[in-house]
This record gives sequence, structure tokens and C-alpha cells, in this order.
Amino acid sequence: MTTIRLTTSINASIEKVFDISRNIDFHVYAASSTQEQAIDGVTSGLIGLDETVTWRGKHFGVFLNHQSKITTFDAPNRFTDEMIDGHFKSFTHEHIFQKKLKETEMIDILKYEVPYGIFGKVSNYLFLKKHLTQFLFSRNQSIKSYLEMYSLKIGCKD
Repeated sequence: MTTIRLTTSINASIEKVFDISRNIDFHVYAASSTQEQAIDGVTSGLIGLDETVTWRGKHFGVFLNHQSKITTFDAPNRFTDEMIDGHFKSFTHEHIFQKKLKETEMIDILKYEVPYGIFGKVSNYLFLKKHLTQFLFSRNQSIKSYLEMYSLKIGCKD
């Protein structure tokens, strides 16, 4: 089992950070480098408890599908998506949100298991973990940039 943990501080309300993190349309925008598209289930707007989405994106030069379901949901504090079909043995992504003084701390905890025995483990060590970490980091920076720029544009403070 591999665990990736990222923490991002965002100068925005916990409600805004929570909602943009589960916004299908924003994910498509933020993951444009991998040509991510929601192709089944909830394909636009906000995803919620017990709802599914199937993503299709280009990773390592190949289009792959990944279907997940929202299995826990406690607005605006946390939600979890779990793979129900895809290329991992298991894949669970916890999204945790904590209000700090003037910011929201967004915590991602991604736990996954790779298939293919020793070949999967070597691939994970050589490039998969780095790829997934960079993918999450880039997504989080898109969320941060968008919400902080939005707050500046409209002159509001959360």
C-alpha cells in the first residue's frame, strides 16, 4: 500500500474549497494536461454521497478509465472517493478540510495498491508515485490559484 499525503493552505472559506474540490467541471479544467473527461455517472457540477463518476484521461501516453464513488461525505469537512473500477488493486482518496485562522487547510490522503506483482511495485517506485503526487499537487495549485484570484477579483475576504 502506498500513501501520498499533501497539505495545501488556501486563502478562501472552507465551503468554497470543499465545493470546488468536488466540482466535476473544475476537475476537467484543472486536469487538462491529461485530457481528463467525465464520461459516465455525474459528468458536470457537484458530486455527492453515493454518486459515481467515470474519468477518462491520458496517462503515460494511453487513455485510461477510472470509476470512483463518493463513499463518505461530511460537508464541508471531508469526503472520500474510492475506485470501483480501474487499473489499481485499490485506490482511496480522502479529502479533508480544516478551517485555520484566515485560511482553509486542504489535506489529501491518497492510498493505493498497484497490480502486477513485482512489476507494479517497480513501476510505482520508478514513476507512478511521482506522477500521482505531481497530478494532485497541480490540481491543488489550480484550486488555490482560482479561489485566491477569485477573492481578489471581487474584493472579498473569507
